[in-house]
Amino acid sequence: MKNYLKNIDPGTLVAAAFIGPGTVTVCTLAGAKFGYSLLWVMLLSIFATIVLQEMASRIGIISQKNIPSIVKQQIKNKYIKTAAIILIFSAIVIGNAAYEAGNLSGASLGLEAILGPNPTLPYPFLTGIVAFSFLYIGSYKVLEKCMIGLVILMSLSFILAAVLIHPSLSQIFQNIFVPQIPQGGLLMIISLVGTTIVPYNLFLHSSLVKEKWGKSSDLKSSRIDTVVSILLGGLISISIIIVSAGSGLSDINNVLDMVIGLEPIFGQWAKYLIGIGLFAAGITSSITAPLAASYVAQGCFGWEYGIRNWKFKSVWMFIIFIGLLFSSLDIRPIDLIQFAQVANGLLLPVIAIFLWWAVNKKAILGNNKNTLIQNMVTGLIIILTIILGLNTILNILTSG
Repeated sequence: MKNYLKNIDPGTLVAAAFIGPGTVTVCTLAGAKFGYSLLWVMLLSIFATIVLQEMASRIGIISQKNIPSIVKQQIKNKYIKTAAIILIFSAIVIGNAAYEAGNLSGASLGLEAILGPNPTLPYPFLTGIVAFSFLYIGSYKVLEKCMIGLVILMSLSFILAAVLIHPSLSQIFQNIFVPQIPQGGLLMIISLVGTTIVPYNLFLHSSLVKEKWGKSSDLKSSRIDTVVSILLGGLISISIIIVSAGSGLSDINNVLDMVIGLEPIFGQWAKYLIGIGLFAAGITSSITAPLAASYVAQGCFGWEYGIRNWKFKSVWMFIIFIGLLFSSLDIRPIDLIQFAQVANGLLLPVIAIFLWWAVNKKAILGNNKNTLIQNMVTGLIIILTIILGLNTILNILTSG
């Protein structure tokens, strides 16, 4: 068990990143509107996430570079290289700035559930200060331990709630393994995919694994870490859908509305179960989203490596500031978070193609490059995300 636990590190931060307020919100809406019928989407998303994150970690371990650095090194045409760097920077750094608002807003909802509504307490500001403090310490080990603790906290919160609600196991297994698309469920499907296969996690993972591993013999440990962590994250997402489906509510405007449906089962503990889970989810994503943006900027511009580098710090500070600014606007958090998830789902094919290209370069990975089977599976995943993205755009245009 001791050796097993030593392999659980970077993957935990990745799981902490995708189990954010967006995941809680989208899974809550999915369960409330469609019951158990979209559980199969989570199974598919978990599998796809494991495949893509394993490739990202493999690149980081073997090359000891993150994906943006690989793009700069391997693309020789200066115009294509510039376009690629601009695209990556825009998608991750600028995108995460907007995404951070949803993280802080979600964490604020968790605090509101725990402490109660209080106009004198600026909850978004308080969560921003917490995220700032963790990152300012500038220690990977401290971040790692804090993220593991928060992941355990939200795991206990949501999984315990799912067990205590006594769901129908036969219905759960049927909907996990039998795909169906309920009427009006297409946009929700792309949201579930987007909240699980998070584009910035691919860049984050390729950067984090270098902190712990550096040899091809470490790939097995990294794969164990990736699979266990992503499965745990997926179990949390599935638990949230189950809890929401069992809450008895079909019209949810706020994640905390689910508390009303759970009060007959859990009493006054309902708000603490959901609130603690949501707060932990918000804080973990409020930390990892700016961290990922800093790693991407570092790779794009070739800065000196180091989490204490002032340029590195300036990026995550900017992300948190923008997040605080937007979370303070008069926008319903649920709208902000759901918009971010759909945007993630649409960006994913572009980011995944970059990853697919890099992981097939023998100059980068040598004998550890993708096999034919891995390429076939990855190709199917990318095709699926493109189809879902195009359908989402068509749905938005026709409904508008």
